[in-house]
Formats: sequence, C-alpha cells, structure tokens
Amino acid sequence: MNDGSPLSPRALAGVRVLDLSRILAGPTCTQLLGDLGAEVIKIERPGSGDDTRTWGPPFVKDGAGEETDLSAYYLCANRNKQSVAIDLATDAGADLIRRLVATADVVIENYKPGDLARRGLDYDALRQVKPDLIWCSISGFGQTGPYSDRIGYDFLVQAMGGIMSITGQPDAKGGEPVKVGVGIADVVCGLYATVGLLAALRHRDATGEGQMIDLALYDSQLSWLINAATNYLVSDRVPQRLGNRHPNIAPYQTYRVADGYIVVAVGNDEQFRRFVAELGLPELADDPRFRRNRDRILAVDALEEALLPALALDTVAGWSARLTRCKVPAGPVASVAEALDNPHTQAREMVVTLDGPGDTGPVRLLGNPLKFSRTPVAYDRPPPHLDQDRQAVLTGLLGLSAEELQDFTTRGAFGSSAPSEA
Repeated sequence: MNDGSPLSPRALAGVRVLDLSRILAGPTCTQLLGDLGAEVIKIERPGSGDDTRTWGPPFVKDGAGEETDLSAYYLCANRNKQSVAIDLATDAGADLIRRLVATADVVIENYKPGDLARRGLDYDALRQVKPDLIWCSISGFGQTGPYSDRIGYDFLVQAMGGIMSITGQPDAKGGEPVKVGVGIADVVCGLYATVGLLAALRHRDATGEGQMIDLALYDSQLSWLINAATNYLVSDRVPQRLGNRHPNIAPYQTYRVADGYIVVAVGNDEQFRRFVAELGLPELADDPRFRRNRDRILAVDALEEALLPALALDTVAGWSARLTRCKVPAGPVASVAEALDNPHTQAREMVVTLDGPGDTGPVRLLGNPLKFSRTPVAYDRPPPHLDQDRQAVLTGLLGLSAEELQDFTTRGAFGSSAPSEA
C-alpha cells in the first residue's frame, strides 16, 4: 500500500476535477478520483456546506472538545479534496465558477435538472469556456423522462427502483419491505460515475472531444437488480422477499446454530456434498429432492428442515472453522465493529488513519479496496473543513490578487445561499 509520499506515482495525476456535488453519489465518485491522484476542488454552500456536514451525531471534535463541521457521514466520502465555499446564485460566484471550469478537466454536479442552466452554469454554457470539458450530471431520475423534475434521494430510489420489494422477510413471516442498511443506490451511482468519467477522459485524450454524462440514481438502482430483474424478464414471475435466502441457489442463506447465526453459501453440487458430509448427513446428497441445485431450490423448505437439527449441534465458531476446512463457503454474521477489527481487514489496510484538518486530531476512515501494483491509491488529504482552501485555490490556481478577492467578497461570491436539492 502506498505510504502517501508525494513521490509515489498517481494514475490520475494532472486531472483536475471541479466537484459541484454533495451528499453521497457525487462525493463517492470524486473521492475515488482523488484517491487515484486527481486534484479535486469541492465547491460548497457558504455557511453550511455539504448537507452531510450536519448529518450526525457523531461529529469529530476539536482540541477543545467541541463538535466540528466534520460529521462521520461527511468523512466517509470527502477525503483528498480541497473545499471552497462559493455562492453560485450570485453573479460574482458564477463568474468564479466559470474561471475554475476553464482550468478543469471534469465537472461533476448533482443539481436538480435545469437549476444550473438558469444560472448560465450548465454544460452547454460552460463548454463554451472549455470546449473539451467532461461533464457528469447526477440527478434522482435523469435529465429526460416523466420523472426528471423530481427530487431523488437514495431511500426513495431504493423504493421506486424495486430493491426494497425483494429485501426483508417474506409476508408469511410477517415481513415488510426493507431498505439496504447503507445508501447503496448512491454508492453504486457514484461508482458508475467514476467509470463513465474515466471512459470519457480516455475518449477525450484520443480525440480531443469532451462530452456530457447523464446519470440517474434511479437508472443505477435498476441496473443492480441484476439477476432479480432478469429472473422476471425471463419468467414473467415477480420476485418476492425471501429473507436471507437466494432465489436461484440453495443452500445459500443464514442458519441458526447453537449460539447464533452462520451464513452458508453453497455454490455448486460438489460443495453441497462436502457440506452435508460435514454435517453427518451424506445421504442428503443423493436424495432426489436435493441432488441438484435446481431440485434444492424447489424443495428449499424441506432442505432447511433436514439441516437445522445437525446445525444446532455446534457453535458459530465451530461451524465456521469446520466448513472452511472442508472448503464450503461459510462464516459468521459479523457486526460492523467485528468486521472492521477483523485481522484480515487490517491486513488488507481497509481501515486507514489520517491526520485530521486543523486541531481535530487523527481520523480513522475506510480504505480504498483497489490494490495497484504500479500506481497505488493515496490518502494525501483528510476531509476538509468548510472553505478551508479558499485562499490556496483562488490565489494559487486562479492567481487572484488580494484586491480581486476582496472585490469578490464585496459582491457576495462567498456569502450564503440555499442551492436547490438534487
């Protein structure tokens, strides 16, 4: 893993990203680009900043023990960025954005469709400033279609995009639709944004052409219905909530054992033979109801009934060790604390510690899962306080004099406004 030295190679060195996004989808993308070496300038709302700065507790505390503007939620997606607070609703603020765009390779934003156009800050206007500009617009429902003017948040999109209809216990067990425990629609959208921007950068480098990417949370949510969607498209049968069972594989679920729950993820018939042999039930592998995966899916209730008495004879730790030894995928249902404290997590450097900004002290963050052999990811900057890099960006990058900065201040470029939601 890279030690953060400025001498380490950077895959995206020389790429500058102007980040006009907030909350999670866009910031997930720009943090990833920053980890890969891009220079990311985060533009925030004066006075309050990114919405997630207030999404707590918990908050990081300063040296005096007071809560700062660094909520844990904000920390998760905003390292490797510089923060500048600019009021886009003012003429002076819009002028600063145009000047910054002229220096950028990429702009990413998640304003409601039409908002930036009303300010003369949309893609069509700003590509006149930077003809090879690459622009990514993230919105709830996209730039076109009957829902394009709706506000979209992860929870709403999980509901409307189908994932909640297949998440949770079935009706027969008193279940109800359940969202995924994190903002996964936002995260997947941010990953799609990253892929799209990297493809657009390659196209630009080959042809000199910029372009716009229209990316919707809703579309991203639909895309990761994966086999649940294709099951329906092939069969016309609407998928239902199955709890922790899998619609196409068995046994592939949680099971109660002597002191808790384990997950068993049997992926083929040979693994099933090893599984039931370890349970002392080798005859199940030749039972016509269970011989093939397709048979086990049809008889999944009977299969569970046959397995549970044997599984109740050992503990989570016992079964995890025994099944792992016989090469059956199985393991405990870990808490977040247990997962982050796991020795394998530590060995993979999936928890990293950065010096906090100002006097906040060190902060622990999730690491980046990408392990490059030649251009390792880097953690050069902790998530910034609001507007902490105004001077460095506007004087260092744009070359503004003290008099020019004062003029922009007088004209309200750094005053407060309330931009519309994405």
